[in-house]
Amino acid sequence: MQKPHEPHHTHATDAVDPRPGRTPLSIWFFCGILLLAYGLVLVPTGIYEWHHPPATVLASLHPTVWWGALMTVLGAFYTIRFRPGR
Repeated sequence: MQKPHEPHHTHATDAVDPRPGRTPLSIWFFCGILLLAYGLVLVPTGIYEWHHPPATVLASLHPTVWWGALMTVLGAFYTIRFRPGR
């Protein structure tokens, strides 16, 4: 007995860009922009909280500054690494 014909499934790599010569934007570029934006908001907030600590248990560790710095560095890396036209 023969198997019924299975339909051809397309994959993301099979897609054809309608604009020749242009590459699609990477999702990691947009992730980098978001990380960079959040990091640039958190760092000044953390610096302000350094002198006006919130009433939390681990406020002395200044997590807002460290997470803001980490997010800024990672966001800059992803934004530069996956920028369009590269």
